[in-house]
Order: sequence, then C-alpha cells, then structure tokens
Amino acid sequence: MIAFFIDADNLCSSLWVEEAIRTLELGEGPVSIRRAYGSADKLKGLGDVLRTALIRPYMNLLLSKNTTDIALAVDVMEMSFAPSHPSTIAIGSGDADFVPLVLRLRERGFRMVCVSERGKMAPEAVYAYDKVFFVGDGAGESAIRTSTLETEEISKPPAPKKSAPAKKAPTVKTAAKKAAAPKAQPKVTAPAKKTATKKAPAKKPSATATATAPQVTVHKILESAPALSGGQFQRLGEIAKLLHDAKLLGKNAASTKLFKKYPHHFELHPQKQPNQVRYVLPPSH
Repeated sequence: MIAFFIDADNLCSSLWVEEAIRTLELGEGPVSIRRAYGSADKLKGLGDVLRTALIRPYMNLLLSKNTTDIALAVDVMEMSFAPSHPSTIAIGSGDADFVPLVLRLRERGFRMVCVSERGKMAPEAVYAYDKVFFVGDGAGESAIRTSTLETEEISKPPAPKKSAPAKKAPTVKTAAKKAAAPKAQPKVTAPAKKTATKKAPAKKPSATATATAPQVTVHKILESAPALSGGQFQRLGEIAKLLHDAKLLGKNAASTKLFKKYPHHFELHPQKQPNQVRYVLPPSH
C-alpha cells in the first residue's frame, strides 16, 4: 500500500499534483491514501484536483512558518504506527525540513519516495529518499534512484551501434614472368606538394543568440517577484519558481547562489540550508 502526503505550500500547482499521482502509480503502484496539507488559500487553489483525484484536504491554521510541515509529519508518524500501515510513503515536497522524518522512517523499514518540482528540490534532501520523481518543468528527464546512486535516463536516445569494418577482398598473387631484357629502372616522380588549407575563422555568436538570455539585475528580480519589495521574508521555493518562470534562473541553477551575488540587497535565512529570502530595503533618509 502506498500513501501520498502532499505539502500544498510546496507542490502548489494542480497540474503538478495530477502529474505526481500519475508518476507514482506508473513507478510505484496504486496510491491508496492521498492527503494534502496547507492553508485555506493553498488548498482552494487545488480544489479541482482534490476533487477529481480524490485527495483528502487537511487545512492548517495560518500561523508561523513550518506549521504545515509539522502537521504533515505528525500524521505520517501516526499512520506509520497503525496496524494496517503503508509499505511505501511518498512526500510531495522538496523541502529539506522532512529529512529527519524520512531518515527515521527508513530506519524502521519503510520505502520513502519524494515527488517534487525540480527547481524546488533541496539538493541536501535528494539522497535521503529511496527514489525521487520530478514533475513540472523537470519532468521526463530523470527519476533518481538514490539507494543505488543511479540515474535512469529516459529522454536520452540509444547510442548508435558501431558497424563492423568491411573485410578486404583477398588478392591473387601472380608469378612475374622473367623478361629477357634487363629490367627498366622505375621512374622517380617528385612527391606531390601538399596544398595548405586555410582554417575557416570561428563564427562569432550572433547578437540574437546572446540577447535571448535576460541580464539578471536586482530590479529584474523585484519585477519578477514583487512580494520581495515589501522587505518581509518570503519562502525561497516560491520565489525561485517565479524566477524560473521569468527565465532569470536556469533550470538546474540554485536560487541561493543567485541571491548571494547581491549580499547588500538580499538576505537568506537561516544561513545554513536557507529556505527564506527577503529584500533589504534601502535606508530612508
């Protein structure tokens, strides 16, 4: 039996949730228990998929940070001690906050699986799971089997087979006839001169190719994520999603590295494994 626990603050798109269930059922088997945790606003945005995919919503009180994660973790631990507990538990979130929970359940023999959007997957959380599935922009590229440190390449075409070299036809040796006259000396021909070939100069990248990637500035970051303009801490995963959509952050680039380029404008919290970011407002004169 498989149980799927969704952090609606992290896996917050209806399309991602639908894709997550399809991916789990194809890769692991039927998902019997489906639950989603989040605030009223987050669960309201998932209303259609909660109804069509038969996912039970669990509304969390709008309090300080991590209350949704803790509510989800409490229910997972409670279910793990039930007489008819699942054999596989899937977490619908890429947050590193769930790593202690995942490690504890793996020690007790549960198979732990993660489903996350690639841009929201914390790198330090990947190897805590037995397997990680990606949905959204990173879907179809790879499913990481972390227990054996292997990567299943799905989209890579098979390498072409090398063709065997053609066999040379055997040559028939004929006896040379003896000539009565003395052998004529072979003519010595001068070796042909090699014609020097000029290397074509490397083509410079066109202006249109370089113009496609927008230049990242503090102003563009604030335009793409206007919630930062207020100077309050925001969830790093949600801000990273907005920067991905605006093409300011590469598909596999870490959002923390981007913000660390502007230490006087952005503050990450906590310093170790940050999951929040805020814009440092300029001092008022």
